[in-house]
Amino acid sequence: MQENPPSLLVVTNLPDEASAHALATALIGARLAACVNILAPCRSVYRWQGRIEDATEVPLLIKTTAERYPALEAALRRLHPYELPEIIAVPIDRGLPDYLAWVGLETRAETTPTAQQ
Repeated sequence: MQENPPSLLVVTNLPDEASAHALATALIGARLAACVNILAPCRSVYRWQGRIEDATEVPLLIKTTAERYPALEAALRRLHPYELPEIIAVPIDRGLPDYLAWVGLETRAETTPTAQQ
């Protein structure tokens, strides 16, 4: 039995739905993520450059593998509109084996897209 590659859940926030959709599409197109969930807007309160900020943001949940993470992080840094984007990667210790296998398959650079999702 072949073990699935280590998977990650990567979190970031975008300033609006249009930029969230554009980033999600770019990540999927480059096979850096198998799936990106664009969540409902949320309110973020944080300190930035000595000031308390209060902003509406659109969270993204990005599913990828540990192997693809360096390229994913580079793409997020390049494409993200924020000067300092939130990029947090959380290891997925457990999950449905078939789903995690799909994440691994869809993020391999050398594979072609599958007809099934």
